[in-house]
Amino acid sequence: MAEMLQLDFMRRALLAAVLVGMVAPVIGTFLVQRRLALLGDGIGHVALTGVALGFLTGTSPVVAAAIVAAIGAGLIELVRVRARTSGDVALALLFYGGIAGGVLLIGLAPGTTTATLTAYLFGSVSTVTSGDIVMVAVLAVLVLATVGYFGRELFVLCQDEEAARAHGLPVRMLSLVIAVTAALTVVLAMRVVGVLLVSALMVVPVAAAQQLSRSFRVTLALAVAIGVASALGGLSTAFYADVAPGAAIVLLALGVFAAAVAAGYLVRSARGMARSTRDAAGAPAEGTMPQTEQGGVASS
Repeated sequence: MAEMLQLDFMRRALLAAVLVGMVAPVIGTFLVQRRLALLGDGIGHVALTGVALGFLTGTSPVVAAAIVAAIGAGLIELVRVRARTSGDVALALLFYGGIAGGVLLIGLAPGTTTATLTAYLFGSVSTVTSGDIVMVAVLAVLVLATVGYFGRELFVLCQDEEAARAHGLPVRMLSLVIAVTAALTVVLAMRVVGVLLVSALMVVPVAAAQQLSRSFRVTLALAVAIGVASALGGLSTAFYADVAPGAAIVLLALGVFAAAVAAGYLVRSARGMARSTRDAAGAPAEGTMPQTEQGGVASS
């Protein structure tokens, strides 16, 4: 670890990894609760269009990606609600439109290379600049502030949309808040794990935490801890083993999920055995008749 911290680019990479590992599971918890786990993938494809647009216009690819991803997230909610299109069909439209627009604009953008495109597709934390860190930090603050402000309302919405509507909550506005916040999170994480893997960092830590807890708050806290640990562990592995950082982070998170599944199974089995033992201890011995409160044999 000391060797990593001696390098400027690795210090920037570690800071970016911590921010991404902390923020991605936060919004991911709400997406998983609302059964929109693949929304991050769809927005990631749209963010690719924004990256390409940034190169085409000579502006910041990160800023362009944030704007385009937020617009795409709003459109997906509009299509889902107004056009009465199911969630999976709306996500499919987002997938196809985003990747097609990205490929088209990348081909038109001057000066783009395969290496440049790969850095955004699969992440490239070694090329993170001080300006990127500032942008990532700003996006992280926006996401966390939004979730903190709307936290209770988003929780009710993700648990039961009809109940949220019955309580008078602005369901459409809150749905848009989730979508736009997810879009900002995708842009936040794309320099670390890439737009094609960002959804994994939003979903896998949450899925792992759910194996260990049924409480929403505990699940959220565990997911953040797993996300940060996976980001730091994967980045360290990538540094010493010379492998792709994004892939290492996601595979480590999947390893934690597998361990959580095994641990959850063992805990549930232990609880089941303890419950069976208590029930057996409280049952009357075989061949005896239950007694009344006065000590006599109960009559049928």
